[in-house]
Amino acid sequence: MKTAVFSTRSYDECFLKAANAKLGHELHFFEPRLTERTCRLAEGFPAVCVFVNDQLDRPVLEKLAAGGTRLVALRCAGFNNVDLRAAQQLGFTVARVPAYSPHAVAEHTVGLVLALVRRLHKAYNRVREGNFHLEGLLGFDLYKKTVGVVGTGKIGALVARAFLAGFGCRVLCQDVRPNPELVQLGAEYVPLETLWAASDIITLHCPLLPETHHLINEDTLRLMKDGVVLVNTSRGALINTRAVIRALKSGKIGALALDVYEEEADLFFEDLSNRVIQDDVFARMLTFPNVLITGHQAFFTQEALEAIAAETLENISAFEQGRRPPGLIEVEKVLGG
Repeated sequence: MKTAVFSTRSYDECFLKAANAKLGHELHFFEPRLTERTCRLAEGFPAVCVFVNDQLDRPVLEKLAAGGTRLVALRCAGFNNVDLRAAQQLGFTVARVPAYSPHAVAEHTVGLVLALVRRLHKAYNRVREGNFHLEGLLGFDLYKKTVGVVGTGKIGALVARAFLAGFGCRVLCQDVRPNPELVQLGAEYVPLETLWAASDIITLHCPLLPETHHLINEDTLRLMKDGVVLVNTSRGALINTRAVIRALKSGKIGALALDVYEEEADLFFEDLSNRVIQDDVFARMLTFPNVLITGHQAFFTQEALEAIAAETLENISAFEQGRRPPGLIEVEKVLGG
């Protein structure tokens, strides 16, 4: 099937071409993000393949539909960048990759926690400058600390297991569907208010929905322990960034790690090293010594990219053959009819 692939980087092209070797889809790679200005590149393509920061609101979808596109194949798990109601009304099939490699994101999350609590990011820079002082690098043991895991799907469950079995932590969880296996391992499912108040470390692994938008805000931060460690490798808009900056300044948040950011579209996946960052909120976060930010790389492992490419192309193949794509997003279930 003729497919326009947007937001392409060299690794996208490499893994998609490898997965496509025996399938024969006609893949056309475009470096720009899909926006209302660039969607004309997809004219005549029955399918578009898009990523997390591509824009699929109603105006874009209308132009895609007018150009003959009928399939939106997301090479990611999240779909908050797609206007699903508009997609349904315009006759689109929307498919995603719901579970490519939960281990990749879970392991990155644990790595961020370790880096924060042992100040590894600061120590790395010091040693490179010949500074071997330990002042300001005091950390704490994870053993017997309380870790709050918000969302225990595949990724959150792996994170919970790691802190339970690997570090001997007390793990508090919150999810609409408790995982009985985690309970057997010793995890406790508690209301969010209890999780906020009792956790030394809080890590977010829930989807971005209207009810989870700015889940971390002035009110929820007020319930947390002073000096709490906060980690987000899920969706940027789960966090009210301005509220978090105020909490960093007051000491309510003792350390913060982000792999996602609510206004990341114009920043992440780009080389801006020779430019002045225009996002003042993001630039302010970079000034804190207890903040560690990675550029949406939690998913970025060889195993994950192989799985993403294979599952994305399977969605395209299924659509072409009149089959149900394995990653089909059922709009009625997501939006409630």
